[in-house]
Amino acid sequence: MPKRFRLTRRFPAAMTEDGYRRLRRFANEAGLTEGEALSFLFENFDSVTHEENLTHRLRVFNSELEARKR
Repeated sequence: MPKRFRLTRRFPAAMTEDGYRRLRRFANEAGLTEGEALSFLFENFDSVTHEENLTHRLRVFNSELEARKR
């Protein structure tokens, strides 16, 4: 029997414009709302990420983060 889909948690989240545009595009392509798309991505995080690429991208993002905040 499938789990019932309930959005039980809400949290304030800040996103870059690029990140939000990509989330909206993914949600639209998948026929989901932004909240449903985020739930899908985090529930299936290990399946939708490539560990080596994730580590590299995270390193690059962190190295550019301070400059992007200005």
